[in-house]
Amino acid sequence: MVKSNVVWHTQSITKEHRQRLKKHKSFVLWFTGLSASGKSTLANALECKLHKMNIHTYLLDGDNIRQGLNKDLDFSKKDRRENIRRVAEVTKLFVDAGIVVLTAFISPYRTDREMARQLFNPGVFIEIYVKCPLEICEKRDPKGLYKKARSGSIPLFTGISAPYEEPVKPEIVVDTQNNTVNEIVDQIIDYLKTKQNL
Repeated sequence: MVKSNVVWHTQSITKEHRQRLKKHKSFVLWFTGLSASGKSTLANALECKLHKMNIHTYLLDGDNIRQGLNKDLDFSKKDRRENIRRVAEVTKLFVDAGIVVLTAFISPYRTDREMARQLFNPGVFIEIYVKCPLEICEKRDPKGLYKKARSGSIPLFTGISAPYEEPVKPEIVVDTQNNTVNEIVDQIIDYLKTKQNL
């Protein structure tokens, strides 16, 4: 089908209708940081807390998405960009459905994260920088990926043979070296109570 023949079909039920039904706003919590910084652990713990608060959520995790939707992508810069583009578009659909979306992806490039942000109205995209020194991430190394990267068996590994570009102005910065998971979850919840009226 030629793109010029594709026309947006306006639907009667809007995001605002769905939010009223669910009795809360919908938005995205975009966790970014090095491998083993704690993104997935934090996103999972935060989702559990939000669930207890009767908030409708969905967690999109980098490894899980690469086993389905993005299993055809490698870790080249081009495919990393496509990985984030697809995730951002899926996230947009979930937010439109009235759901709070948590995404846990390294998403190493600022331009890709900014591309994701531009899909949303101001205040809907909440970037959470999971800050942790590379040496601490390497010590944790729960999947043994850093060891493989150092040996050269994993090419283009973020932080070792591929860059990670830290966020310039994230909405939230969390420190997983010096704070517990519960402390960080409380930090994020406090932010959401102020900014999203949870």
